[in-house]
Amino acid sequence: NGVSFAVQAGEVHCLLGDNGAGKSTLIKILSGVHGPTKGEIRLQDQPVMFASPRDALDRGIATVYQDLATVPLMSVARNFFAGREPLVGWGPFKRMDWPMIERVTREEMARMGIDIRDPGQPVGTLSGGERQSLAIARAVYFGAKVLILDEPTSALGVHQAAVVLRLIVKARARGLGVIFITHNVHHAFPVADRITLLNRGRSLGTFAKGEISRERVLEMMAGGKELVDLEAELAAMSRAGSTLQ
Repeated sequence: NGVSFAVQAGEVHCLLGDNGAGKSTLIKILSGVHGPTKGEIRLQDQPVMFASPRDALDRGIATVYQDLATVPLMSVARNFFAGREPLVGWGPFKRMDWPMIERVTREEMARMGIDIRDPGQPVGTLSGGERQSLAIARAVYFGAKVLILDEPTSALGVHQAAVVLRLIVKARARGLGVIFITHNVHHAFPVADRITLLNRGRSLGTFAKGEISRERVLEMMAGGKELVDLEAELAAMSRAGSTLQ
């Protein structure tokens, strides 16, 4: 409610907030899952209304959700072109263009820094970071102008999270506007150009990274008063425990 949010080409705009802050609802509005009840969405300064996620995707807004929309038992190449398979031949003799499918998959993954030696290997054999690379590379190849990443590092270890953060930087370098949704301040700060903080469905403000410290962001996300009250409560409990002993 009352959130004003913008992303420019060639920048990473981090959407930060704790669980329940409204991050997922906001990106579902931006990606065509829900329609806004008021206000408007502007794309290249023109008002737009998305009828569906497919409509948003056709206009260049690609969303990569946490489940990545991949099929683990299908090959990397089949997942890359799922629903958009290039065909060769004529009439009833049309067939998938496998040489092109495998070549493009290998090349686009390499651009993201992932060496896929066998595009026919099942997606289930890839690491979490490599699956994120597949989802991002697929979106970029099919013409995304805005890339929305929903908690891409939440279920990853330190090394794989670093891989995904590098992918975000690569996407920015290719001129995309990247919306990076996360609740992890330490993942946001290395890549963010701007940060918008959400709390209970409302914006706490948008800041350039140099305008605000990590500590201040953490305090605003968690709620400074709640932390102070909790610290005082724990101190009182500790004193009471000492007295009982």
